[in-house]
Amino acid sequence: MAKFALYGELKAKPGKEAEVEAFLKQGASMAGNEPATLDWYAIKEDKPGVYGIFDTFDDEAGREAHLNGAIAKALMAKADELLSEPPKIRKIDLLAEKA
Repeated sequence: MAKFALYGELKAKPGKEAEVEAFLKQGASMAGNEPATLDWYAIKEDKPGVYGIFDTFDDEAGREAHLNGAIAKALMAKADELLSEPPKIRKIDLLAEKA
C-alpha cells in the first residue's frame, strides 16, 4: 500500500476551464514517466472551475521527486495564464486502503 499522497486544488480562470482540462489530460501521460508516482488522478470537482490532482507514492523521496518534477514545473509555468489563484498543494499520509 502506498503511504504518501498529494492533493493539489486548481481553480481555473473563467473561460480557461477547457485549457485546464487539456493540461490535466496531458499530465496523465507525463506521470507515466515518473516511476515513483504509483497512481495519478486528475479530477473535476462539483464546484464550477475547480479541479484537482491526486497522486500516491511509496515514500517521501518519491513524493518530493514529483513535487520537483516535470508536471509541477509545467503547471507552475502555466499557472498565471490558466488559474485564478496559485495551486493549493496538500501533503497527505495514507492510513488505510480497500484492497
